[in-house]
Amino acid sequence: MSKDKKARDIGRLASRKKAARDNPGPSPLRGIGTFGMIGWSVAVPTVGGAFLGMWLDGAHPQDFSWVIALILGGVAIGAGIAWVWIDKEKGE
Repeated sequence: MSKDKKARDIGRLASRKKAARDNPGPSPLRGIGTFGMIGWSVAVPTVGGAFLGMWLDGAHPQDFSWVIALILGGVAIGAGIAWVWIDKEKGE
C-alpha cells in the first residue's frame, strides 16, 4: 500500500470521526423526553379543565356537567398542543 493511499484513508477516517462527533444523531433519551412532553401537554389542560369544571359546577350549576365538558376541552387543547409540538420537532 502506498503512502498516498494510507494518507487518504487516514484523512477519510478522521473526517468521518469528526462528522460523527459533530453530528451525534438522535439520542434514545430524546424519545423519552418526547413522550414526557406529549404527556404533560395533554395532562395539564385536562386536569386544569377538571378543576375549573368542579368550581363552575358549584358556582354556576347547569343542566350539563362542567367537569365533563372542560375535561373534554382540555384533552382537545392538549392534543392540539402536542400536535404542534410534534410538527415542530419533525422540522428540526
